[in-house]
Amino acid sequence: MPEGKIVKALSGFYYVLSEGNIIQCRSRGVFRKNKITPLVGDEVIFQAENNLEGYILEVKERKNSLVRPPIANVDQAILVFSATEPGFSTALLDRFLVLIEYNRITPIICITKMDLINDEEKHIIKEIVEDYKDANYTVLLTSSETEEGIEKLFPHLNGVISVFAGQSGVGKSSLLNALNPELELKTNDISNHLGRGKHTTRHVELIQIGDGLVADTPGFSSLEFTDIEAEELNFCFPDIQKLSEECKFRGCLHIAEPKCAVKKGMENGDLPSYRYEHYKEFLEEIKSRKPRY
Repeated sequence: MPEGKIVKALSGFYYVLSEGNIIQCRSRGVFRKNKITPLVGDEVIFQAENNLEGYILEVKERKNSLVRPPIANVDQAILVFSATEPGFSTALLDRFLVLIEYNRITPIICITKMDLINDEEKHIIKEIVEDYKDANYTVLLTSSETEEGIEKLFPHLNGVISVFAGQSGVGKSSLLNALNPELELKTNDISNHLGRGKHTTRHVELIQIGDGLVADTPGFSSLEFTDIEAEELNFCFPDIQKLSEECKFRGCLHIAEPKCAVKKGMENGDLPSYRYEHYKEFLEEIKSRKPRY
């Protein structure tokens, strides 16, 4: 049986990319019965009557799936943040990074509008960038020129499924439009009152960019830690997780436990204090979450 990848879902049809062809498929009734909804990004086995139409018979096991956009098997997230308008926030960046790490997606941090800030602000951001590079994150700095962002991003898109995410109003849709002008994603100016932009989403589609696929809809509009447990948060901060291997107690939450290597690492300057503060804030948020029944 032929195999392929769903690249678009629309009005009950699934468009499967297989050996360079797009086959319009319906899903078998067994999926509804088993409460399985095929997603864009799913690897599937299908049966085709011809090169145009067919039926999905099986959805292969996913490595991850997102709610917004509804997509599966994402390899990486391009986190777009701006140096100004809206201002750069490590707290918001860390929130995104935790959600992305939890979903086993590789993040690439892209900070735009570096040409719109003064030298002192550039120095501060570049110091922060070194902290994230020390934690093994890839960070790209670009100007407000979309073309420069595209040039720096392009090599990272090959061979993987990427989704764009990050601060509102920073130019995610502009970057996607520049990658593929046919998208014509609607973008609005930043609302001064809210300090964030608005975008209009449609159905989700994977578009071919170079040798990779990119989701045409920005993701992670919900930033709640609804599924992450307190004991798992440690693993969503690679720098904290690395230090925690030296903690005296297994399951150390790095708050009040004795001989905690994470707290010691922060005191020694091996862990940025703001990263530790965000970890503590997120842990408190998870602990005070109302139980779901």
